[in-house]
Amino acid sequence: MKKVNRILFATGNQGKMKEVREILADLGVEVISMREAGVSAEIVEDGETFEENAVIKARTIMELTGEVTLADDSGLEIDALGGEPGLYSARYMGEDTSYHIKNNDLIRRLSQVPRQQRTARFVCSIAAAFPDGEIITTDGVIEGLIGYEEAGENGFGYDPIFVVPQLGCTTAQLSDEQKNEISHRGKALRKMKEELRKRMELS
Repeated sequence: MKKVNRILFATGNQGKMKEVREILADLGVEVISMREAGVSAEIVEDGETFEENAVIKARTIMELTGEVTLADDSGLEIDALGGEPGLYSARYMGEDTSYHIKNNDLIRRLSQVPRQQRTARFVCSIAAAFPDGEIITTDGVIEGLIGYEEAGENGFGYDPIFVVPQLGCTTAQLSDEQKNEISHRGKALRKMKEELRKRMELS
């Protein structure tokens, strides 16, 4: 496969791009966001799984640009809420609603749920779309509990309410290195990094 100098990542989320760049840093290739590449597109995420939505995003941007494109779809599944917010994690209560409001709404909805039943997981699927039409996917999961209040300033999204029991803190209280080591996105990205190494001539 032709050597590439850069990979697009189909997101405008700078918190996510920070994680992506840290984990893919040793690939020796520039990783840039859609926004940085000057690409904008209305992507209809109508898949029924995280993997399907990741593929839709990666394929759409690859077809627009002709460049190798990565995309992820990820979310929080809370067992006591029947798996909500799940596929709709980013759109829960509206895309423009702050995560502080979203987090506190979920805490409110779980107010009568005892600790042992507050089980939840972050799920991430990553897709890579190549100009030759090939699509590959990887995934990652981290299990945890929903806390009783927000805690921590590092991270983004639902991180301040997602408690990792064995560490006794939320993912927003971890250092970048700790989070990347155990997070759903970190696991999926490391798998993807190995797949990319197999398929591209990366220095």
